[in-house]
Amino acid sequence: MSSQTSDQPAASGAVPLPAAKAIRKSFSSPLGSLFVIVVTILWTIPTVGLLATSLRPKQDVADSGWWSVFAHPNLILSNYHTVLFDGGFGVSGGLMPYMVNSLAISVPATIFPLVLASMAAYALAWVRFRGSDTLFFLIFALQVVPLQMALIPLLQLFSGGAHLGGVTIIPQLNLSGTYAPVWLAHTMFALPLATFLLHNFISQLPRDLMEAAVVDGASHFKIFRSIVLPLCAPALASFAIFQFLWVWNDLLVALTFAGGTPDVAPMTVRLAQLAGSFGGRWELLTAGAFLSIIIPLLVFFGLQRYFVRGLLAGSVKG
Repeated sequence: MSSQTSDQPAASGAVPLPAAKAIRKSFSSPLGSLFVIVVTILWTIPTVGLLATSLRPKQDVADSGWWSVFAHPNLILSNYHTVLFDGGFGVSGGLMPYMVNSLAISVPATIFPLVLASMAAYALAWVRFRGSDTLFFLIFALQVVPLQMALIPLLQLFSGGAHLGGVTIIPQLNLSGTYAPVWLAHTMFALPLATFLLHNFISQLPRDLMEAAVVDGASHFKIFRSIVLPLCAPALASFAIFQFLWVWNDLLVALTFAGGTPDVAPMTVRLAQLAGSFGGRWELLTAGAFLSIIIPLLVFFGLQRYFVRGLLAGSVKG
């Protein structure tokens, strides 16, 4: 009876493929490859049109569509010089200072939630204490709080502090004209999702590895720094890509906390001003728009291999 039972899976011939191999096989089929190629082409066409328009003279842009550049290539770089350094047409200054502001906002607003969320995720996953599960679910529930509803209260908190009657709970912070309000807003609203995602990844690390480190006398900080961080690099990189893209492309938070101060306003605020100032100058608007996607593209392609590993990390057991 036991021999028949043990031979039954071999007789059926149904050997399940690992999840990663099944995904790879489905996308390697002719139909899957055709679908990926078509989607890639459709996704790339607007970007190619944006680049082609940004490299054409004003008259060519007004006379013909961007696709005519392949038949009559007349490309210039003066549009980028105008947008980056000159401004022009009643707009003083170019995009370069605002691009620096965007980097000064996006990099810390990506690093801060990653550092805090990774430590919180490790503590919730491997440092057991009373109420840890309740705390984790509360953090997860904070994702339902919309960022838009908290902008005005946060703005009042940053500018005037918090008061209950005549008692000052949080003093006036005087953060206007600095990057700090934008950093804090993006960090606070990224923490719940970051903690949830990293907790799910860190909690799946081998328990034997953690117990061996404890037996060897490693502290929690040593385990976190030497074991957890290297192993969860794909998850960190995956979230870093999404967070950086979100902060870089954000306009609402930038307008609320830094839009009125040119010294700290990011690139998205300046692009909105250019759209109103340049109007039909498509060659300048497209040049500014293409400049705004160059750095996110570099970040994505630089972390692409970690991003793919992070996507497939939970698809295979063992």
